[in-house]
Amino acid sequence: MAAEIIELNEQERQLLNQYQHELPLCPNPYAEMAASCGMTEKEVIEKLRYWDEKGVLSRVGAVINHQRLGASTLAALAVPEDQLEAVADLVSGYPEVNHNYKREHRFNLWFVLAAPDQQQLDEVLEDIEARTQLPLLNLPMLKAHHLDLGFAL
Repeated sequence: MAAEIIELNEQERQLLNQYQHELPLCPNPYAEMAASCGMTEKEVIEKLRYWDEKGVLSRVGAVINHQRLGASTLAALAVPEDQLEAVADLVSGYPEVNHNYKREHRFNLWFVLAAPDQQQLDEVLEDIEARTQLPLLNLPMLKAHHLDLGFAL
C-alpha cells in the first residue's frame, strides 16, 4: 500500500525533522517533544498515531545495536509467490523477527532477527526452516555499517 501524501504545518514539520534521529531519553519523551515544537503532549501522540495509521511513519523507537545485546542476523527465504503472504505472516509471528520485506530475487522474503544469544537465534532459524520447508539463507553481519535514513522535510 502506498503512503498517503500528508500536508504538514510548521509544527509538524519541526517535530518530524527534530526527532528523526533521537527521541528524548526521559520519563515523558512526548511531553518534551511537544514543548520543543509548541504542541501539547496529546497532540504529539495523536499526530504520531495518525501518521502511523496512514503509513507515513515506519516506526517510532530506539535503534539498538543487537550485537551488543545478544545475537542478530539477516535471513532470507526462497518463497513461491503464491505462498509469500502466508510465509511472511508466519515469519512475522516470531518475537525475534523485527521486520520482513519482499525482494525481487530467488530469495524473495528477507527478515532481520535478534535474540538474547546465538543459541536462541539458531533455534529460531531452524524452526522457521522446518516449518516452512523452504531454503533459508542466513547472512550474519560481519561488519557494521550505519545508514542515516533521516531526511529533512
